Amino acid sequence: MSLTIQIQDYAYHAMTDPNLDPNRTPPSLWAATAPAAPSTSPLPAGEHSADLAVIGAGFTGLTAALHAAERGAKVVVLEASEVGWGASGRNNGQVIPSLTRADPDVLVQAFGAEHGETLAVVLGNSANTLFDLVRKHGIACQAVQNGWVQPAHRESRLALSRSRFEQWKRRGAPVQLLDRDEVAAITGSPYWCGGWTNPTGGHIDPLAFARGLARAAISAGAAVHTHSPATGLQRVGERWRVATPTGSVIARRVLVATHGYTGTVAPSPWPGLARAMVAVRSYQLATEPLTPELRASILPRNHALSDTQGDLHFCHLDGEGRLVSGGALVFHADFERRLRERISLRLVKMFPQLQSLAEIRFEYVWHGVFAATPDKLPRFWRLGDGVLGWGGCNGRGVAFAVALGPLLADAALDGEAAARKLPFEAPRAIPGHVFAQLGVAAGKLYYRWLDGRD
Repeated sequence: MSLTIQIQDYAYHAMTDPNLDPNRTPPSLWAATAPAAPSTSPLPAGEHSADLAVIGAGFTGLTAALHAAERGAKVVVLEASEVGWGASGRNNGQVIPSLTRADPDVLVQAFGAEHGETLAVVLGNSANTLFDLVRKHGIACQAVQNGWVQPAHRESRLALSRSRFEQWKRRGAPVQLLDRDEVAAITGSPYWCGGWTNPTGGHIDPLAFARGLARAAISAGAAVHTHSPATGLQRVGERWRVATPTGSVIARRVLVATHGYTGTVAPSPWPGLARAMVAVRSYQLATEPLTPELRASILPRNHALSDTQGDLHFCHLDGEGRLVSGGALVFHADFERRLRERISLRLVKMFPQLQSLAEIRFEYVWHGVFAATPDKLPRFWRLGDGVLGWGGCNGRGVAFAVALGPLLADAALDGEAAARKLPFEAPRAIPGHVFAQLGVAAGKLYYRWLDGRD
């Protein structure tokens, strides 16, 4: 009953908020600038066979499908809306080879030495993995691999910067610790106190990248079917039947890659999966193209930036010189007006040279959700014999999801030996999940308080 109510409520709000309408592309900067998606159609009527059925055409699902198809597997991807409609196509576009709070030592502590170090290696290589795919398949997505920087907004946060730098340095990452002047040279601003950087990071047009992945997967032999929500998953002998409104797929293995949109525009592919993570709303904005003078002075080396604040300050420049930023709101009501005002003040604080503008004009405002977990750790799920999935990117899913896709495909296709590389478990419902959004709101207020005091 609760799932039915959730889906009905979602459908109701979709009528008034175009960001929630699965029948259209969210009104983002990326939707306005990305190359067209490859031609796709709903799953035809009847029963279809596959070695691997992938539920969700975002970064995880598409990279898994591409990898599996290149291996020679017969792959069918089922997407409830359009390619990249969810978090993959509407995020800020930063390619970051690091998680929000699950640093390498935390991964080892949480998952053990073998699994933790494996995840650290995958994560540390994740930005290169993404940009290598861009180059290999010629994906036109405004890809810039000039580095990602995390500046410290207070002197007290420099200890965190040093800790993260040291953890990644021990594992061979090409990271660099930065003093105040070095951060100012990268950011074009005296706002921050120092920090650290990873030169393998960067930024992309994420919707264009998702569409390029879909095109590459189709070229490799995968079938990608949009507007084909998975409405049921049933064991049939040694295989699984994935039902859609038009037809079904009988697959040897299934990968669930629906993440924060699990149980929203379509029923959850697996009972209880939506209660194993929390959907956290994130807002994005893009300014009008900056003047050449401002464009040259803000992030002059074209880095991606996200700092140490819990109420994260982040931005990068797109190919036309727009400053692409965003933020969090505790309450959604009147979000466009409130967000424009809030982020205008924030950008001027971060980049004082913006005071030369009479006002900061935003051409695009949009939002979406990402999958979060209470401990900020990712989750890897063994849902059934031959059914795998993962969730909990906690706002850092661009590079990590891309890097995990091939591993998940191998784990699904090759069985137990390959699956042992990742810490799979049964999904665990978050206690008090019905009140999770209240916890998210309280957490945002707490982080805002903490940002100015520690």
